[in-house]
Amino acid sequence: MARRAVVTGVASGIGAETARVLVAEGYEVIGLDRNPPTQPLARYIPIDLSDPGSIDAVAGQIDGPVHALCNVAGLPPTAGAVPTMKVNFFGLRQFTDALIPKLADGAAIVNVASLAGAGWQQNIAQVKRCLANGTLANAETLVSQEGIGDDRCYFVSKECLIVWTLASWSRWRDRGIRMNVVSPGPVLTPIHADFLATLGERASQDAERVERPARPDEIAPVIAFLCSDASRWVRAANIAVDTGLFAAALQEEFGF
Repeated sequence: MARRAVVTGVASGIGAETARVLVAEGYEVIGLDRNPPTQPLARYIPIDLSDPGSIDAVAGQIDGPVHALCNVAGLPPTAGAVPTMKVNFFGLRQFTDALIPKLADGAAIVNVASLAGAGWQQNIAQVKRCLANGTLANAETLVSQEGIGDDRCYFVSKECLIVWTLASWSRWRDRGIRMNVVSPGPVLTPIHADFLATLGERASQDAERVERPARPDEIAPVIAFLCSDASRWVRAANIAVDTGLFAAALQEEFGF
């Protein structure tokens, strides 16, 4: 029987390329997105990760065992603070929890964060409050209480995703389920222009440090590796796939 993978954000960008790579590696891929995929998959199910009802309904339609869950779907900051926090973290977390009963023992979960989440240590107090108090249902209230504006929402959503992954290192250990996170730098996807328009000076600095943005086919193989048994000893790792941008930021901060 083919190994089964669920990939969110499958209609374009990193999600579409991840699905392509996994199909080529013999996976039966179930693709989830608001929009239909452009490539043939075993199954496509529309999903709205900002809607708890949609999340529960889709999780109910997926048969186990699922051997890999790739949480790739995400919104750029141009979508606004509440939708961005809902889709990029609260909805992702709720969908993952809903799918856990369908995962096979030894399954892999791979989350796609961003270089934008690399500063989570400096924002840990707020991140911990979001993890402890925030849900998809109360996201609007929490965003208001925390003062998360459009300028910071993408950063906070990815900081939360990274810390949640790290904090879950032993959560499903009794079943051998492991979760890791990949943090790309700039990537040429349909929402790349949105990042350039909204992240301002930070995006300009990153662009000056690299010869070009990455392509989705330079990110997806790392995700596929984390789905495979070859990475079975990798757990709760945040893997930067950014041609050294995170290292450059550390070098600036610590002067090594």
